[in-house]
Amino acid sequence: MTQELPLGRHVDYPREYDPSLLFPIARALGRSHIGLSDQALPFVGLDRWHAYELSWLDPRGKPCMATATLTVPADSPNLVESKSLKLYLNSYNASRFDSAEAVRARIVADLSQSAGAAVEVAFGLPPVREGAGESLDGLEVAIDDYGPPNAAHLAADPAMVVEETLSSGLLKSNCPVTGQPDWARVDIAYRGPRLDRAGLLRYLVSFRDHAEFHEQCVERIFADLLRLAAPQALSVEARYTRRGGLDINPWRATAFFLRPQAHRDERQ
Repeated sequence: MTQELPLGRHVDYPREYDPSLLFPIARALGRSHIGLSDQALPFVGLDRWHAYELSWLDPRGKPCMATATLTVPADSPNLVESKSLKLYLNSYNASRFDSAEAVRARIVADLSQSAGAAVEVAFGLPPVREGAGESLDGLEVAIDDYGPPNAAHLAADPAMVVEETLSSGLLKSNCPVTGQPDWARVDIAYRGPRLDRAGLLRYLVSFRDHAEFHEQCVERIFADLLRLAAPQALSVEARYTRRGGLDINPWRATAFFLRPQAHRDERQ
């Protein structure tokens, strides 16, 4: 499957608008490895993309520039592969459109068709702000496990029920096609048995040599925490650093968890 992706081979720079550049990937493929089924997902959520390099030509041929926020629902049948999204957005560069709204509507239609569900598109980006919660990154711990992801590091104390948010900027995984590194800050908000902080940090670091798409990494973290810590409420959001003019921010949470306020990390 992955050998068909445009990521791992030379791709000609698009010279005109081309929606066929979008490459959808069935979410079920990655979820089956985590033990998740699309028919009984334990979470709600979304994938929020920030596009920094969006341009097109107006009717007179003058270039227009914009940024945009793209929101794909987590229950869509497909995710959109990141390099194909980059190439697709770049295909607007030399094409003429009557208005910015015409561009936005075209992106909505194409991404919705590719994802198999309604995608939201808005011009502009959310603000940059510091992550909420207590950082794990200053813990003095010895770590020698860098993959595959090892949920055995996770532990929780059922005698101590808490409501808190923990954060780490040390999440790293690799692209499953090219092997390029993907870097992120992850925020874990929960109510339930108190998580062992050292074990949680070791678990997050155990993704370091792991090859998996961003969305699947977040779903794996969510599923492992839900299974092993049994929180009453759980939210996992990762904000990945930019590559090719795009960054992605997957969020997964138990039902009725408030959708987090959109913002960008200081590294984005």
